[in-house]
Amino acid sequence: MNILVVGSGGREHAICHAVARSSRADKIYCAPGNAGIAELAECVPIGAMEFDKLVDFAKDKAIDFAIIGMDDPLVGGIVDRFEAAGIKTFGPRENAAILEGSKAFSKELMKKYGIPTAAYETFTDPEKALSYLKTAKLPIVLKADGLALGKGVLICNTLEEAEDGVRTIMQEKKFGDAGNTLVIEEFMTGREVSVLSFTDGKTIQLMSSAQDHKRAFDGDEGPNTGGMGTFSPSPFYTEEIDQRCKEEIFQKTVDAMAAEGRPFVGVIFFGLMLTEDGPKVLEYNCRFGDPEAQVVLPRMKNDILDVMEACVDGRLSELKLDFEDNAAVCVVLASKGYPVSYDKGFAISGLEKFDNRQYFCFHAGTAKDENGQTVTSGGRVLGVTAKGASLAEARRNAYAATEWVDFENKFMRTDIGKEFV
Repeated sequence: MNILVVGSGGREHAICHAVARSSRADKIYCAPGNAGIAELAECVPIGAMEFDKLVDFAKDKAIDFAIIGMDDPLVGGIVDRFEAAGIKTFGPRENAAILEGSKAFSKELMKKYGIPTAAYETFTDPEKALSYLKTAKLPIVLKADGLALGKGVLICNTLEEAEDGVRTIMQEKKFGDAGNTLVIEEFMTGREVSVLSFTDGKTIQLMSSAQDHKRAFDGDEGPNTGGMGTFSPSPFYTEEIDQRCKEEIFQKTVDAMAAEGRPFVGVIFFGLMLTEDGPKVLEYNCRFGDPEAQVVLPRMKNDILDVMEACVDGRLSELKLDFEDNAAVCVVLASKGYPVSYDKGFAISGLEKFDNRQYFCFHAGTAKDENGQTVTSGGRVLGVTAKGASLAEARRNAYAATEWVDFENKFMRTDIGKEFV
């Protein structure tokens, strides 16, 4: 099969790595890709939102199967465009990708179908939002309705912080049109867990659980980022919680989308909060998490093309997902100053030391310079991932591997999975 992967980050590198392990993959292309993906696929200089160019390229190269990694093109309707051109594509159509594309939609869906989540109110008028805050219980959570690179969520401990947040999101438009609508949500306490799943619109099958670390600095301090590290599986996601989620959240979400005339085909990422009242949905994503994919996919035994094609063909019930009985930890190596401002273009050394069996280095923000040297080109640069028999061993291995790699202004959190030492 000729495969096209759309995207350029660590998630897409993890996807390409899984696709490359498949005996069914003859030729892999990635648009636009990065320096690490270029080791596995032919990278083509087409942006993820350049739908016309992507469709023309897929036709020209006789692509048999396209995989959309990123949220923006999914929410923008790229799957509909590819399917209209006769190209089999893995990912939700535009009317289903709204599950991530609009937090207001997803909250209304959960309310309508009795899926447990935090209490909330939705606003399109900033003055009404500011008025509501005066009687709201603190702390409180503000969420820009649309896509905001994983950063459009503000946790506010004081009324002043919350009022500033409303102005930042709705009036100053820090997140652009994503802030036209604001969701104000009760603050939930508990352990966060991520569960990724495959679905064909009827059947849902779960991948391994994981946990992300969103804040920039140790101790969960600093601004929100796209993710500074992950571990999988989560020991807090017990069999009892799994059973409750299967009964109250996972299948109900798939069924709800189908009932709304929006059958969801692809990956649903369930962001969960394990509260005293049981698991509740924090958020949905309509694609693999990043960096969650970097600790989940290396542990999956299945041929990823078999699973994805079964989703598209509506026969996921015929397959059983199988994961290694081990653990993985990913530590993100970022550019100092991320996510605010940072320099790039620095040479990266040590990349040849990873075996891609127990130790992996997934590229997120890298490129080739005019001399063919791999250099930094983004805030999150690399995801250093390692497996181990336990989370403690995987963590030791991952942090040891971070020492193999060097570049100027290299920065990382030192406490990913610290509780498992």
